[in-house]
Amino acid sequence: MNPWLLSIPLAYLLGSIPFGYLLVKIFRKQDIRATGSGNIGATNVVRSGAKGLGIATLLLDCGKAFLAVKIAQHIAPDNYDLAVVAAVAAILGHVFPIWLNFRGGKGVASALGVFLALSPAAAGCTFAIFLVIFLITRYVSLASIIGSAFFPFFGLYFVPYRTPLVIAGFLFIPLLIIIKHRENVRRLLAGTENRFGKKKAAA
Repeated sequence: MNPWLLSIPLAYLLGSIPFGYLLVKIFRKQDIRATGSGNIGATNVVRSGAKGLGIATLLLDCGKAFLAVKIAQHIAPDNYDLAVVAAVAAILGHVFPIWLNFRGGKGVASALGVFLALSPAAAGCTFAIFLVIFLITRYVSLASIIGSAFFPFFGLYFVPYRTPLVIAGFLFIPLLIIIKHRENVRRLLAGTENRFGKKKAAA
């Protein structure tokens, strides 16, 4: 079977598993979309009062995207283009999951997962940027935006493959994450964005 026809749909379906929604639904009998910002990601799960479920959401969202890319790499070990497109498919699955009427998360944890699979060194540098910005500002959204924006620089530095698909994928994933944070950007500019640790969710 054509590895593209197998890897891409599988990556999307793995990425579209809404772990934040499922965990809160199963363990708290609540719809996380009706809480705080309405986002299904780890930040909103934590801010809903379920810290343990939030950590689980973070790990599972990261892990599903990592697995999606690793499967593509296993199917076609020498095809880095396919791995990058699978990464994009996994992120699109998380952001636009078929199971939730294409209304999902913002893709940050899943992006970390695909970055780890594509280039651990670039992922480590990206996470370091995220962590520094977060520790200084306590804004998850700002740290996510800035960290994501730096990934293409790290990725293209550490990864020797610079085909048009690789470059496009490395640029598309951060751009999608930034677009998904457009409301956060407005609040940051207006000075109304909540810092992590407050009850009212805004990320």
